[in-house]
Amino acid sequence: MVLENPLCLVIMKLRDTGKKLLLIYQSNNVLIADLLIYIPAVVLYCCCLKEISTKKKIANALCILLYPGLILIDYGHFQYNSVSLGFALWGVLGVSCDWDLLGSLAFCLAINYKQMELYHSLPFFCFLLGKCFKKGLKGKGFVLLIKLACTVVACFILCWLPFFTEREQLLQVLRRLFPVDRGLFEWIYRKMDKVANIWCSFSIFLKIKDILPRHIQIVISFCFTFLSLLPACIKLTLQPSPKGFRFTLVSCALSFFLFSFQVHEKSILLVSLPVCLVLSEIPFMSTWFLLVSTFSMLPLLLKDELLMPSVVTTMAFFIACAVSFSIFEKTSEEELQLKSFSISVRKYLPCFTFLPRIIQYLFLISVISMVLLTLITVTLEPPQKLPDLFSVLVCFVSCLNFLFFLVYFNIIIMWDSKNGRNQKKIN
Repeated sequence: MVLENPLCLVIMKLRDTGKKLLLIYQSNNVLIADLLIYIPAVVLYCCCLKEISTKKKIANALCILLYPGLILIDYGHFQYNSVSLGFALWGVLGVSCDWDLLGSLAFCLAINYKQMELYHSLPFFCFLLGKCFKKGLKGKGFVLLIKLACTVVACFILCWLPFFTEREQLLQVLRRLFPVDRGLFEWIYRKMDKVANIWCSFSIFLKIKDILPRHIQIVISFCFTFLSLLPACIKLTLQPSPKGFRFTLVSCALSFFLFSFQVHEKSILLVSLPVCLVLSEIPFMSTWFLLVSTFSMLPLLLKDELLMPSVVTTMAFFIACAVSFSIFEKTSEEELQLKSFSISVRKYLPCFTFLPRIIQYLFLISVISMVLLTLITVTLEPPQKLPDLFSVLVCFVSCLNFLFFLVYFNIIIMWDSKNGRNQKKIN
């Protein structure tokens, strides 16, 4: 036999050793990137939180760093999302602390490292534009606008300078960054992967890719994305505030994930980062969302043989949040930041006092469905006629959860009271 050949055995051992060394090298690179960019940004952000004790700040940082989605994707799937997310977080810190030029520079670096950071671009633009309006476009606001424009343009020119030598080379890079030729669903070309957005979930009932031409798909996707994020962006421009900025980051990123053109399943991490930033403000809902976001990537995690790491990291994260924030005790209207909305509804429906109870029931249904689907996916074989049944169910359930969260975060944004007593701010 060929396998009994000593030379073949040596080659196979060398190949296995090379794979192990490559995995170690990739893991170390991810860790170094975390230590240099992401972890310092998280620690500094939590240190800048006001109105909470030092103990709570440490607990908040620990829970953010224990978020299982980013750990599993970066250390198990060997991505470097923490670099772009870390630069984006430095950008959030900068513009929230009125270091607008440094914040803009950091966010430009995030976009140029990974183009999917465009999910966060509109909140940054609207927040900074709102600051300029607030200072007056005929005075300091206009000067700030010019400085911001120069900073952004200079950063992009420096990053793209190597590609300006040849026109064809530049176009090729742009086509690689925005491969619209693949169609509305990127996973069409990768049959095993499913994405928990509206188009993939809706395609279960109606095959959009077979009915509508590609240019119509792009138009519909753009319209849904734009309309879903427009109210939050308008409010942030007219009433810029650090709290509104954080929640608009969540809303806009979630709108892009659910409705935009050609979404990758790992793009949910771009929504999870701003949700981590409001973990201390709405711990119950943030913990729930972060659990769902990790669950939505279950098909990808199983393909990478990350079932046990997924269970361990998810349980560690959930226990840390439950102990640190007592999440099950913070489900009142005020703790969920739904008091203003409930008061508005009670003007027309005086009996509308059951919203927190409904949210608690929805949380239980969501957790039970995620646990059951995970067990079914791991233990049972799908029908031969429907080999992707379990993956589709995971994405469909996750999508329903994300639609609920999109409505919830937009309610918080639109009914936000500027002088709310429990508002957390970044100094």
